[in-house]
This record gives sequence, C-alpha cells and structure tokens, in this order.
Amino acid sequence: MNIIDVGTSAPYPVVVGHGLLEETGDYIKHYAKRAETAALITDDTVDAFYGGRVEKSIAGAGLRVIRYVVPHGEGSKNAENYISIMNFLAKEQVTRSDLIVALGGGVVGDLAGFAAATYLRRIDYIQIPTTLLAQVDSSVGGKTAIDLEAGKNLAGAFYQPKLVLCDLDTLDTLPEEIFRDGCAEVIKYGILWDEDLFEHLKARRTDFDREYTVSRCIEMKRDVVTVDEFDNGKRQFLNFGHTLAHAAEALSNYSISHGQAVAMGMATIAEKAAADGTCSASCAAEIAGILDRFGLPVKFTYTPDEMYEVMLSDKKRKGGKISLILPEEIGYCVIRKYTLEEMKEFLCGGPD
Repeated sequence: MNIIDVGTSAPYPVVVGHGLLEETGDYIKHYAKRAETAALITDDTVDAFYGGRVEKSIAGAGLRVIRYVVPHGEGSKNAENYISIMNFLAKEQVTRSDLIVALGGGVVGDLAGFAAATYLRRIDYIQIPTTLLAQVDSSVGGKTAIDLEAGKNLAGAFYQPKLVLCDLDTLDTLPEEIFRDGCAEVIKYGILWDEDLFEHLKARRTDFDREYTVSRCIEMKRDVVTVDEFDNGKRQFLNFGHTLAHAAEALSNYSISHGQAVAMGMATIAEKAAADGTCSASCAAEIAGILDRFGLPVKFTYTPDEMYEVMLSDKKRKGGKISLILPEEIGYCVIRKYTLEEMKEFLCGGPD
C-alpha cells in the first residue's frame, strides 16, 4: 500500500492499495470525524459491484448512509442530475458537517465533487475512483464539473477532496475497453515526464505493474497540482491531447470514449509536432506505436476543419489564443500558445 500526500491549499492523502473498499468507514471516521451522514453517489454499473460493500463499511463505522444512483456514462454528467442530487441532499437534511462519497469513474467523481463544492456552499467529500482513468487522473487535483450543451466541463469548481481511496481490486471488474481508456492517460504521463514509465509500459503492455504505475502517475499529478492548483501554469501540461479529444467527443455526441479521444489527440499532436520540427519523426512514431500496442486508436475520423470549429468553444481557450502541449522527446514536452489563425494552420495546413 502507498500513501501519497497532496499538498494543495487543503492537503489530503491518496491511498493506493488492495482491499480498501471494506475499510472505507474507518478512513471516513479518521478523516471526516464530524460526519454523521454519508451521501454515497455512484452509477448503476458500479453500484451493482460495490455499492453494498461500501455502504456496509460506512454504516459499520456508525454513520447513516444514503445512496443516490445515476445511469452510467458521460450523459449523466449534466445539469439535471446535478440539481436532482442537490434536492436529494436537501430532502435528506444533509448538513455542513456531513460528507459525500463519490464511488465510481470520472463522471461520478466530477458530478459528486461539483455537488459537494456547491451544496450549502461546500461540504466535505471523498473520492473512491473505480476506473484506471479516474485513479490516475480525475480523482486527484480537485477539478469538479458538469457538461453543458455547448461543451464538456464548462460548469465546475476547483474543490479538493478530504481523501482519495484507490482500491486496485476494482480494476479487475473493468471491461477491457474501459481499462484501455485509462491506459491512454497512463501513457500520457510517460510521454510528459517519465521515460522509465514509458519504457515499462512499452515492455509490459496491459500487464504493467498496477501499484507502481498508478502510484507513479498520482505522484506526477501531485507534483503538478501542488504548484499549480488552479490550472494557470504547469497543470496545463496534463491537457496533452485533450483539446482535440474534447472536440472529437463533442462531435461524436460522446459516443467516442474519453481515453480513445485522448489517444487520438496525442498521436495527432505528435504527428503535427513532427511535421513542424518540434519533435523527431521517430518520437511521433513511438507515441503512435505504444498507443497501437495498447489497442487504442490513433486517427480521428473527423476533419481538422470540423474539430477546429468545436475547439473555439473549448474552456482552455484564453482570449484569442489556445495552448497546445507538444512533445519534444519522450519524457519532455513544451507548451505553445497559438492564435486562432495559427491553430487553424497547425491543424489544417493553412488558413482559409
């Protein structure tokens, strides 16, 4: 078991290990001592596997447990479910001393976290991420959000959890496609900052050392969010591939999974970076190659022009500029700011 301390404005530990679900109640009593009620928010798929076990553990620690279950999938991260959760918490008379437990993947974590950030002007919450993607990415760092019709994660808040429990046993029940989605984010960390991790993944493929890999990714994210909690500097590196990914997700009406979209985004950015001389052709080929070895797609079916139009609504756009993360070599990337016309030229080969 590893414990990784995240030193943001409100510090908290991330626990990585096995058998943690059954210890949830003990962790809550230690890190949320005032709580009398725990609102367990999850989705229907995760609830069937783990809802009962987590509720039993929390109840065994002497807390009242109430449960709210949403349908699985990105479509649930919407304003309607957000308001329904808020009304549910109010009806159940959840107070400021109580807490929310987010049990599930990134959708549940974002939705429940945003509810915690805004209900009664914030109450405590803990994250129990049950997917690889959520364990290495969305559960750590305090980004919470829901989607709007105009785009993904456009309404949200920075709000740190009290605790994150990454039970590696939950990865055993993931469908292969969902597990590979998380692999895209794991590969991203290797490309950004850790050539050794990249080589480990290249050699082991999906049989990588889970405790080492999940812990190493969380350590890298910890290092970033500690110095840039509110996404104004180094934290932007975590968006490698994401600007294109969010465009593709929106164009597909979210039928393309986040991990697949990120994989295509990273491969496309690397290809473009090689074309303009930022990285070597061999570096771009290595990135495409490892993604392909993990069974992840590397080519978008949408045209650059289609994606460019959607990118204009991206939340990471600041004024008339969009930042992209470009690889120079495995383990080292740079941030480049583009005007809208420069972005169109980078993606499409030139302005209209």
